[in-house]
Amino acid sequence: MKFSVVMIAVLVTMLLALTRAIAGPTVFDRILALNMFGTKTVLLIAVVSFLIGRPTFIDLALVYALMNFIGVIAVLRFSQHGHFGETDSNHGNGDEEGPA
Repeated sequence: MKFSVVMIAVLVTMLLALTRAIAGPTVFDRILALNMFGTKTVLLIAVVSFLIGRPTFIDLALVYALMNFIGVIAVLRFSQHGHFGETDSNHGNGDEEGPA
């Protein structure tokens, strides 16, 4: 019974996070809300794992947490730079000279 209440509370916070992701007002608010949604998803998987007695779901929750982390880092990099890789062919190869 207690874990069912916890599961409902997590679902409500996930709904609130989706509301914040849609409402904005900035890109970073939306990214933070999606990160929170991913974290709550990991928590929900762990609670469901305990409720149905399948501890192997915890492994899935860990994989999802890692994917959430890497995805948020990628989105933040893209929102800051506008691309994922280097576009300048001379950048980072050591041929250029520093400031004199």
